Amino acid sequence: MEASNKKTTFESAREWISDHKLRTVGSLWLSGIVGSVAYNWSKPSMKTSVRLIHARLHAQALTLAALAGAAAVEYYDHKTNNNAQRYPKFINMNSFAQKK
Repeated sequence: MEASNKKTTFESAREWISDHKLRTVGSLWLSGIVGSVAYNWSKPSMKTSVRLIHARLHAQALTLAALAGAAAVEYYDHKTNNNAQRYPKFINMNSFAQKK
């Protein structure tokens, strides 16, 4: 394989994130919840309900940031025309042709 066709780790990770945006946002949300609960559990002066509320708020902020990042990636892909195929490969657009 030529060196010019070989993708770097960053490029392959960016491509995977671009192809799996919702999975990426969901994973960030879950890791945000788990990380925030773990962090808040180390504070003994807080009630459990307050810990859970803080964990949800932290995860919600992280999710909004991830959605903004996914929107930026989508905008960049359409602007640079890297993502020319608008529909996923598993959707057969010929089956949706209009009748004449």
